[in-house]
Amino acid sequence: MTLIIIISVIAAILLGINLFIWINPTFGAKSKYINKERLEASPNFKDGKFQNLEPTEMMTSTGSKGKTFKKFITGVKNGRPDEPLETIAFIKEELCKKDSGITYSWFGHSTVLININGKIIITDPVFTKAASPVPFINKSFDYNKEYSVDILPEIDVVLISHDHYDHLDYKTIMEIDAKTKKFYVPLGVDAHLLRWGISSEKIEIADWNDSIKFDDNLLFTSTPARHFSGRGTKDRDKTLWCSWVIESGNQKVFFGGDSGYGKHFKEIGDSYGPFDLTLIECGQYNENWSQIHAMPEQTVQAHIDLKGENLLPTHWSKFKLSIHSWTEPIERANAASLKFNVDIQNPKIGEVIAL
Repeated sequence: MTLIIIISVIAAILLGINLFIWINPTFGAKSKYINKERLEASPNFKDGKFQNLEPTEMMTSTGSKGKTFKKFITGVKNGRPDEPLETIAFIKEELCKKDSGITYSWFGHSTVLININGKIIITDPVFTKAASPVPFINKSFDYNKEYSVDILPEIDVVLISHDHYDHLDYKTIMEIDAKTKKFYVPLGVDAHLLRWGISSEKIEIADWNDSIKFDDNLLFTSTPARHFSGRGTKDRDKTLWCSWVIESGNQKVFFGGDSGYGKHFKEIGDSYGPFDLTLIECGQYNENWSQIHAMPEQTVQAHIDLKGENLLPTHWSKFKLSIHSWTEPIERANAASLKFNVDIQNPKIGEVIAL
């Protein structure tokens, strides 16, 4: 009898978890929203999933997995800020006033608001308090000036790199839809947006090396990244991940999303560079994840490969998703930039920067 009770409890828990995933829209697309024919037609979709350009392992044998796991349990020194971070009150008018050149404001992690020749773009917008389908996991750092979708200007393009929770946030997408003209996403990510009620007329999808023309003076090209995707328990690598090239007149911006270091950076630099500004991940790395997340020194090398002029390190200063101190990414990136004479941007969060 006791065994039957235990089995029944376990079955009830598993059923409850599956129902939560099925009902909760945060987890993303259901099968009816997925265009399987379009995915399977991609040269990057093989054996039922998307593939990187070069062999890529989720976990490498570089470091001690036991020590890594222990640090996740026990924590690391200075893993999170002790006090709310000093941030700047965002001034919308300051960012929007120019109709030429590049102006931007960074809101932490991979969320960057860009004015390029008068067009407004935002990358991987996340304005909620947790990079997770539940509010108590992967909580964001506290800022002394908080930010929300309400403070943003009208957006021409929301640019998404992939479907992980720290890059594609359900609540933010729902709130930003009313002030957004277009959503540009990699293959398969459109299914998440469609489930959330975003109009198909506002969504453009791209495979690697596909270009999307916003108007005569603004072009977006989806370029490779070295990463992975998935929001649930059964959708690993079922949607594409990418980086983006933004071109407007003589101005060019590279947005890297998430990516381990690889040959694709030089190939993108040779094909599309040089870039006035590169946004490259620099944080939430680990030596065991060396092929799917870049180390800070590789962030700088990727910028060099891309033929970049100004480097903005992203993917740090908002969420603790790895086991380094929260300041280590920028400290290491600054040191590498000094060594290789790279112009690195160190803005405060919320600050408006004009190149």
